Amino acid sequence: MKPTSTDPRILSLAAEVAKSPEQNVPVILLKLKEIINNTPLGSSELKKVKQDIYCYDLIQYCLLVLSQDCSRIQGGWTTISQLTQILSHCCVGLEPGEDAEEFYNELLPSAAENFLILGRQLQTCFINAAKGEEKDELLHFFQIVTDSLFWLLGGHVQLIQNVLQSDHFLHLLQTDNIQIGSTVMTMLQNILQINRSKRTKILLKLNRQKEEEDHKLQLQLQRQRAMRLSRELRLSMLEIVHPGQVEKHNRELEEKSALIIQKHWRGYKERKNFRQQRPSLTEYKAAVTLQRATLRFLAKCRKKKTLFAPWQGIRELSDARRVELKQQVDDYVRRHSCSQMSDVTSKELHSQAQERLQHYFMGRALEDRAQHHREALVAQISTNIEQLMKAPSLKEAEEKEPELFLSRSRPVAAKAKQAHLTTLKHIQAPWWKKLGEEAGDEIDIPKDELSVELGTLFIGGTKPP
Repeated sequence: MKPTSTDPRILSLAAEVAKSPEQNVPVILLKLKEIINNTPLGSSELKKVKQDIYCYDLIQYCLLVLSQDCSRIQGGWTTISQLTQILSHCCVGLEPGEDAEEFYNELLPSAAENFLILGRQLQTCFINAAKGEEKDELLHFFQIVTDSLFWLLGGHVQLIQNVLQSDHFLHLLQTDNIQIGSTVMTMLQNILQINRSKRTKILLKLNRQKEEEDHKLQLQLQRQRAMRLSRELRLSMLEIVHPGQVEKHNRELEEKSALIIQKHWRGYKERKNFRQQRPSLTEYKAAVTLQRATLRFLAKCRKKKTLFAPWQGIRELSDARRVELKQQVDDYVRRHSCSQMSDVTSKELHSQAQERLQHYFMGRALEDRAQHHREALVAQISTNIEQLMKAPSLKEAEEKEPELFLSRSRPVAAKAKQAHLTTLKHIQAPWWKKLGEEAGDEIDIPKDELSVELGTLFIGGTKPP
């Protein structure tokens, strides 16, 4: 059965093979190597390409080419060795689908047998070759064929038995040539390792199955033992209960059993509903977090626009709006009549208003500057606190580390010390001295006491005496 969506490269290659003469088919089949190499290894795309190659009988074409006489194939052993690589790579990891029986029982054993036949032919050519360069080239082709066979056996371990029982493989082992013999022995050692690993996996699988069966048997025996004990307990309790109370006792047991079953069922149902609703709850929390962050950002943007927006002037008024506003002004003046004001008085009031506005704006600028200064001090204090939290102990401290914690301002240190002493004096004073004090009153400290306290304080930026 042909696949629904076939790779166009496979389609064109299959059409070219069908239309070309027989002597050109081996060279055309070499294009499969480029297609396989350009597909990512271990991907689903590679599996699909291999299925398309098998469905369009390109693997069977490779097998037929390898079974022909080597002298009739264009390219000779170079083409044959590359076709063995293509055939082994296409067969490993292939899922034949409906034709699995034909693939495993006919195609794979035939491919392994052809590899062994090619190995024997290369062995004969190598022994009969006279030139050293020709021998090296034939030995290289022989190694490619054996590597292809080993790759095929690694993907289909069931073929190992067929290879070990083959007469061609026995003939390869009986060679007198050292180079051919070492290559064959290396392949045999690798095959035996694969077979050993296969047996180890089978034994592990059998042991695991046996352990699972023993565990199931133990659980079944425990369940049967528990059921037997519960029945014996019920029988002993029925012997104690009065015959007239047996029906009532059974009804109570049924009610308890029903309650237990309902409790477990409700728990299971609620847990299932919670697992189903967990994604929606996560999405709801994420949406709330995003909305909160967005609203905060938009509020900050609106605040910045209102603070830094330039003066855009007064919008133009229509004639009807001007008449309406003029009428409102006339009505207000008529209701709130006032004495006439001279031009001098008006100019004085105007100048006073300008001075107050200027004073207000200057004060606002000073407040903004003070606010920025406070924020800078808070940031500096936070940095100092973070340094103190990360500071090492006195035993681990080095000579340069205390310099990081020295104050960079003598007035700041003096003011901090004064505030600290004020707070301590206020806290340590007797209660009868606080009767006439307010919560925000400052306490005067003698200058000599302040100088004595500051004398023991090292101020950053000064040299010790």
